[in-house]
Amino acid sequence: MNLRVSEAELAQHTHAILTKVQQGAEIVVEQDRRPVAIIRSPRKRGRTISDCMAIAREHQRKLGYAPVPDADFAADVQSAMNAHRESFEGSVWG
Repeated sequence: MNLRVSEAELAQHTHAILTKVQQGAEIVVEQDRRPVAIIRSPRKRGRTISDCMAIAREHQRKLGYAPVPDADFAADVQSAMNAHRESFEGSVWG
């Protein structure tokens, strides 16, 4: 489902528009009836924390003991977070 909204409608109805996006809609944001942006859900979704915890619990049930992260686990997680961290501050945002 594709929907078209103006910048003003986006500003006024952000929550409702994001709800539509979560339901699978693709939103085309227009300025003077010309597309300026598209809002959609990411095409590839990763696991949630709750999914990861459920997997760990299942491994624990099968193994008889809780999985233990290796010594480099925290560094790996921090590295992944740093690789995907983007700032919303700066000249691009005014």
